[in-house]
Amino acid sequence: MPQTPPTRLWRRVAAQLRDPLIVVLLVAAVLTAATGDWTDMAVIVLVIVVNTSVGVGQEVRADRAITALAELTAPTARVVRDGTQRSVPAAEVVVGDLLVLAEGDIVPADARLVEAVALLVDESSLTGEAVPVDKGMGGDGVVSAGTVVVKGRGRALVTAIGAASATGRIASMMGRGGGLTPLQRRLVGIGRMLAGVTVVLCLVVLALGLARGQQVELMVVTAISLVVAAVPESLPAVVTLSLALGARRMAARNALIRRLPAVETLGSVTVLGTDKTGTLTEGRMTARRVWTPTAEAVITGSGYAPDGDVLQDDRRLCPTGGDAVTDLLSAVVLCNDARLSPPETADGEWTALGDPTEAALLVAAAKLGLDREELQARLSRSGERPFDSDRKRMTTVHRLPDGGFRVICKGAPESLLRPPVLADDPALLAEAADRAEAFAQAGFRVLAVAQAERDPAPRADEELERGLRLVGLVAIVDPPRPAAPATIVACRRAGIKPILITGDHPGTARAIATELGIMGAGDRLLDCRPLGESGPAAGDLSEITVFARATPQHKLHIIQTLRERGEIVAMTGDGVNHGLPGVALGGEPAQSGVMTRPPRPPAQSILGGGLWQRVIRIAIVLAAVTLGVAVWAHQSGRPWQSMAFFALGATQLGVALGSRSRLRSWANPMLLAAVASAFVLQLAGLYLPPLREMLGTQPLNGPDLLVVIVLSILGFVAVRLDRKLHPGAPAGDADSSGTARVISPTC
Repeated sequence: MPQTPPTRLWRRVAAQLRDPLIVVLLVAAVLTAATGDWTDMAVIVLVIVVNTSVGVGQEVRADRAITALAELTAPTARVVRDGTQRSVPAAEVVVGDLLVLAEGDIVPADARLVEAVALLVDESSLTGEAVPVDKGMGGDGVVSAGTVVVKGRGRALVTAIGAASATGRIASMMGRGGGLTPLQRRLVGIGRMLAGVTVVLCLVVLALGLARGQQVELMVVTAISLVVAAVPESLPAVVTLSLALGARRMAARNALIRRLPAVETLGSVTVLGTDKTGTLTEGRMTARRVWTPTAEAVITGSGYAPDGDVLQDDRRLCPTGGDAVTDLLSAVVLCNDARLSPPETADGEWTALGDPTEAALLVAAAKLGLDREELQARLSRSGERPFDSDRKRMTTVHRLPDGGFRVICKGAPESLLRPPVLADDPALLAEAADRAEAFAQAGFRVLAVAQAERDPAPRADEELERGLRLVGLVAIVDPPRPAAPATIVACRRAGIKPILITGDHPGTARAIATELGIMGAGDRLLDCRPLGESGPAAGDLSEITVFARATPQHKLHIIQTLRERGEIVAMTGDGVNHGLPGVALGGEPAQSGVMTRPPRPPAQSILGGGLWQRVIRIAIVLAAVTLGVAVWAHQSGRPWQSMAFFALGATQLGVALGSRSRLRSWANPMLLAAVASAFVLQLAGLYLPPLREMLGTQPLNGPDLLVVIVLSILGFVAVRLDRKLHPGAPAGDADSSGTARVISPTC
């Protein structure tokens, strides 16, 4: 794909500085410099530098990691140039090259087939369909960039590369810029509100001072000081820290965050769109059921490891001569071109080379106890008729130990369960067809298997597939991941609506969605194929939880339509994807039961959900304690300004401790350390001569200091009591997004 030029460092810095709260801090820094308050200006500038550095650093690290991953997975291609076959990086393939394709190759470009032998291609990256597609010379006769050859071989002439390829067109659809995240919109709102309220109040103070006859210069300096004091210097640090911690936790789970606000956006998700193949499911076909005219069995286990059993009436079967299930699974081992490979390391996994469906058949036979190597050595293959899209079946011929031959055929039920292919009784064929249809409605892919003994050796022509006898049916499925059902339940409990958007057949999509709990009794399934490229209308989306046979264009359309309706949408899968105490509160662990709370409404203010009412209630307590101490100290001849200063700071520390979601938790020791450090700094402001001189404070005697400390506990008591009386309102704990919400009005 055409690579986007790397973002220059200065552009990254500029983007960080455009954050609304950072803009407020920049204005505050200018105002403090104008008043000559260089200390405050240095602190504000430090906050800006730290926040910008963390944000830019996260973006740079994420981009480097993604670039490294892209380089690790960069494919190569085999091309014929000047009559010579050579291997070149996929990026060097050009229109007109002749591609040489074989099992395991990633198709590097869109191309038109000029030769194909039993060619099967996995197109799930484009369509979501888990089953490989036969690519014969008939039909459209094309292969697409990014798909994978799972069987056979072929040659193809390159017709489109890069942005002009099918994958490139999907990439161009994803190149549209995004808008502001919910958190960014909320911060814009709070920034505007702070700016407006602060300016109005400062003008009121300026006017009152001038009306009382105060000097103009003094009142201007006072008004500017109030502006600086009203700016929540630590709020950007709180937000950045909590988002950075979230990004780090997600990185530990192998999820890369390109932009820090995306961490919070995940906490605001209202709709989760998910692909099926490889996301909700394991992405590996597994044989689950077998049916024969005389017996039926269930197969346990998943994946390509031969771990599991073949059960009949809860009884484990073993391979025995003449047994119907043994005969069926022996046949699918012989009529098979796939291979299984054991893990190379102790903690590795079994892998498969070839058609995933054929690999699933080998695994089923191994679970019964059949040995592939022994079977294929005893009944060696002497002829074959490969699978093609017209016949929809594959036939092999095997030499029997007594000198005769066995013909084995497997394929789609509709192509095999009929005369003249089968010579069975019509009633048996009808029963098998009904059973195959029942399996298909339950979401299985069904293969029919037939065989016959021949002597002499049959020719590999049309007569080879006539007069066979039905052996049975095998039902294969891409099973759900073990964790998928619990994840869906957790999403629903959290108020997130899961929807399935897949390229699979409606029957398969319905079965997996119902099994996982995505689709309920009142929900609808929409088949996107008849809609063309337009996709469903907005009015159709409210009751639809499953979108089947969806193209990448459909997926993008569905997501954009949901966003236009005000939903915050996450898409998972490959269908659409190559102040110290205030800051420390940002590291608080999420409140217990966080996944039982619904996401915040996208349009809700950052002070919504009862938070602004709590801010007012706690602010009243802070003001009452501070002013009460000041009035009492003034009337009793004590250093009232110093006592008010200490009371305000100490009471806010009590508020910070009371705002914890888990009081007895040691999960965030930084908060306790930050509160202790801030308390020591408060004492230093009273007792260290250099700080006393700078702040204009006086030392307090022991009894006065003890009185203020005792009264400051009211901050802690007020928050805990407020949480009891108003449990619905947040108070400094980490909300569903992992972003701390700090209630202290001077943070």
